[in-house]
Amino acid sequence: MSQEQWTAVDRYFTDQLAPADEALTAALTTADAAGLPAINVAPNQGKLLHLLARIQGARTVLEIGTLGGYSTIWLGRALPDDGRLISLEYDPAHAEVARASLARAGLDKIAEVRTGPALETLPVLEAEGAGPFDFVFIDADKRNNPHYLEWSLKLTRPGSVIVVDNVVRNGAVTDASSDDPSVVGTRRMTELMAANPRLSATAVQTVGTKGYDGFALARVLA
Repeated sequence: MSQEQWTAVDRYFTDQLAPADEALTAALTTADAAGLPAINVAPNQGKLLHLLARIQGARTVLEIGTLGGYSTIWLGRALPDDGRLISLEYDPAHAEVARASLARAGLDKIAEVRTGPALETLPVLEAEGAGPFDFVFIDADKRNNPHYLEWSLKLTRPGSVIVVDNVVRNGAVTDASSDDPSVVGTRRMTELMAANPRLSATAVQTVGTKGYDGFALARVLA
């Protein structure tokens, strides 16, 4: 198996089951033109997030890590007309790109992008009583994944779903001696998931357009 074959399989399923539309294509094009890194979720992964949020019956979504708003569009489209999505983005320039893409997708009435370090914004959300959120998607700097998980637990309820992207790290997650902050953060987050009786969790390896990686999926029990 090769990257070329993984990409071809992703393309096949995307063309069949998650074809692009004008707003999604424009979100990627605009992000690329603005110089944003091409680290957005793949289209079939975006569709997976959409389906998970729909299956969950989510009315409120918290996203940690907006980038150009591509995954935000997929999640926003899963919400009812009176739903609410708050996405946290560190970089103001990225946030502006995302806001424009969300407006183009007709989601600016239910989706809000807040700027600043997420570990500063999350306490503000708590103080505002913004939660509980039905669905949380964590896709930001991996070194802080343990903190993002802890905050997600503060801002959710029993039955809420938490999804964390990029947990396999091309297989490096198994290296207990790694000093890579992203690997260290992901391993610590996984250990917290395993030890917390409030969570039931698993992780799935994936291959595809984005290479070899995977995601963690958890349900809040209490």
